Amino acid sequence: MNYVKIKKNKDYQKLFQKGKRAFSSSLTILYEKSNKTGMGICIGKKYGKSVQRNRIKRLLRAAFYPEADKIKEISVLLLPKVAEEYSFETFQRDLQYLFKKEKLYK
Repeated sequence: MNYVKIKKNKDYQKLFQKGKRAFSSSLTILYEKSNKTGMGICIGKKYGKSVQRNRIKRLLRAAFYPEADKIKEISVLLLPKVAEEYSFETFQRDLQYLFKKEKLYK
């Protein structure tokens, strides 16, 4: 695995308070410089029942995985926007767009 999962509440709170934000059509990312590449997903109950929320998380992890080796060492928090449909291609395109826009690639 080429990134670590952000699991602790204090790490999430730190990103929400001090992280920089970037926006696209389907995602908002919060990021901050770190010593390891880390990724967390924040998704609430407004996205649907647990089956839908878990599907969105799987799609986001799958879209992030190939980009993890290409980006600088940062902690990233992914916040999807509420939509009717979610697709892997949309998340992948928007992640690449945001990383390029914010100059997060190595």
